[in-house]
Amino acid sequence: MKVVLYMAMTVNGYIAKENDETPWSDAIWKSYYKITKNFKAIILGRHTYQIMKRVKEFDKIDNPFTLVVTTRPMKNKKNFAFIKTPAKAIKFLRSRGFSRVLVGGGSKLNASFIKAGLIDEIYLDVEPLAFGSGIKLFDDSNFETKLRLIRIRKLSKDVIQLHYKVK
Repeated sequence: MKVVLYMAMTVNGYIAKENDETPWSDAIWKSYYKITKNFKAIILGRHTYQIMKRVKEFDKIDNPFTLVVTTRPMKNKKNFAFIKTPAKAIKFLRSRGFSRVLVGGGSKLNASFIKAGLIDEIYLDVEPLAFGSGIKLFDDSNFETKLRLIRIRKLSKDVIQLHYKVK
């Protein structure tokens, strides 16, 4: 199974402000919708899932099958399932016939997947913006991962997309 991490971030590595605000440009949102619509399954952390549910984001990305990694007991629904670990998430999606999945955050989930060696590729849309504090791309975990740059693409005059393969 191919596992792709996609995130938008500031130049100093934040994926949201401390209040969960994501003040991204139109270029970033356009890229986000284009990429997510290419996946029939996505994996989210519980907090990101709750934010997306609250703002009705799932309709905007064509309602992919969504697997939420959480230790809190939650009831599965028609297009949503809840599971406890990244490894179990991948096993579950494979058993359902998915061959590609998008990991869509947040910080704790991103770190757990990269630390477990489950990410194959990373797309980072970089907004020309810096926050003094916020939610990091990866939470504070002890890991090291080497990447190989595949492509740099300009999304607008000031916004770039970095595409990496995990070595």
